[in-house]
Amino acid sequence: MNDEPPPGDGALHDAPGTDSGGAPWLGRELISTGFDSDLGDADLTLLVALDNPHDEAELMRAVARARLLVPVVAVPREADSTSEPIAASSTEMAVVTLTSSDGQRAFPVFSSLAALSAWDATARPSPVTSARAAQGAVSEGCDVMLLDCGSAREHVLRPSMVWALAQQRAWLPAHADPFVTQALSRATADEEDVIGCIGEDEPAEAGILRVVLSLRPGLDAGSVQALATRIGQRIATDGEARARIDGLSFTIRQA
Repeated sequence: MNDEPPPGDGALHDAPGTDSGGAPWLGRELISTGFDSDLGDADLTLLVALDNPHDEAELMRAVARARLLVPVVAVPREADSTSEPIAASSTEMAVVTLTSSDGQRAFPVFSSLAALSAWDATARPSPVTSARAAQGAVSEGCDVMLLDCGSAREHVLRPSMVWALAQQRAWLPAHADPFVTQALSRATADEEDVIGCIGEDEPAEAGILRVVLSLRPGLDAGSVQALATRIGQRIATDGEARARIDGLSFTIRQA
């Protein structure tokens, strides 16, 4: 938004019944966001869940029901080389994305206005459902959502969680997800050396699915490595299953 109107446009920008860009309000239909009475307070159920983040299933149920605030900030507007130069003070509003040192992109969201303001007092809060926030994260190419960034309750929502929110389905840890169990079965169906395959939680590393393979005896190390690689590739190319798994590890058990 320009600090000063261009010459000759003062009457337009100062006219009553227009927005800051000079467009008339008359005839516009204003659609409710569904959060008209929202005072910016955090959902109490979400706060309780954030205080016990090790129960990830309960945390995700609370996140799915909660209203989240997406920070929107002013950024300089890029000049259009095909038109007149844009004033240096011209800005537009944009959502925020963060990039870690390893290149992972994060989409920050907040449980309350207080948490957002503590992180960036200049950011405007945009209230959305958790599903809309997750869909925004996906559209921005973000790997994770960062909830209440910079606070004592900061929590990373992993890719499988973001995908579940965006699809508006209940999140399950990979080892307890029937769809993932079926994917493991499909990935090992043609492997005659696999006697059994189950998925277990990897407690030491959140989000890692430990694939436990029971193999027939007599396989050398090279054959075992090649078999595990084939199974891993099949899981990785199963789009829906891969979206529900944040990481894989393999454990081999000889029958």
